[in-house]
Amino acid sequence: MDKVIFIVGPTAVGKTDVSIQLSKALNGEIVSADSVQIYKKLNIGSAKPTPEEMDGIPHHLLDFVDPELSFSVSDYIHLAKEVIREIRSRGKTPIVAGGTGLYVNALLYDMDFGKTESDDEYRQELEQIAEENGKEVLHQMLEAIDPEAAEKIHANNLRRVIRALEVNKLTGKPMSDFASDPVPTDEYETVIIGLTRSRLKLYGRINKRVDIMLSSGLLEEVKKLKNEGIDGRYQSMQGIGYKEVLDYLDDKYDFDTMVTVLKQSSRRYAKRQMTWFRRYKDMEWIDLDKFTSIKDITEEILSKIKK
Repeated sequence: MDKVIFIVGPTAVGKTDVSIQLSKALNGEIVSADSVQIYKKLNIGSAKPTPEEMDGIPHHLLDFVDPELSFSVSDYIHLAKEVIREIRSRGKTPIVAGGTGLYVNALLYDMDFGKTESDDEYRQELEQIAEENGKEVLHQMLEAIDPEAAEKIHANNLRRVIRALEVNKLTGKPMSDFASDPVPTDEYETVIIGLTRSRLKLYGRINKRVDIMLSSGLLEEVKKLKNEGIDGRYQSMQGIGYKEVLDYLDDKYDFDTMVTVLKQSSRRYAKRQMTWFRRYKDMEWIDLDKFTSIKDITEEILSKIKK
């Protein structure tokens, strides 16, 4: 099959199970599109699939970036396209699975804002402002000119905030404009499958996942990372599940409040993901609530792929 299949949807909807079963049916390999699962040592809070869950299916772009390092969309796109080419060269089907909208966009469309020229002098000026007045000042500057980018980029992620301001200065456009009027990639044919559930069931799954993460050792995982010096200064620790537990460990709130905030943050993230993915006109939606078995879900997806 000369296609790249995308399995996308909100957190906890069931992408892992579906993508693995689909890989078995299509002689496929999975390319992760998750911006937290890329990091080493971030296992429980990222819901990274275990070797048992992978069930013999090769997974790519998981667990390979040191948590002290930053990793950009540009970094992802270059690696992911290389992996996709390699999988196809072996006659297998690449199945891109994940919920990070920027990663998915970068593989579906040709819109590499990483090619925009740089302005070292302006960048140094911004770095000096941050050093003298704090990172939040730059984030407020970004919010004023590009609120959509500001919502996606955390204030602590100084490098990306500076890059967004730099792109705006050089092009006269907000970085978020690079996502408008996109040109579909001509490197491969794509099929985009969106997984959904009723809000009630999805939120129930999210709440249950948080409980499972905590009972599986999320606190211990974050404590260990913090003891190694990996804390809120790093991009890796801005993921949902990690920043909330770090705040709890820093006594910003008690345990019960942390659990409430973590579940709420996860539900809000799922809502943002659905808003993002609903923009794709070619999306084939699968309501998982309508099926009683993973076999039936896989057959439904296969029928949509063959169309």
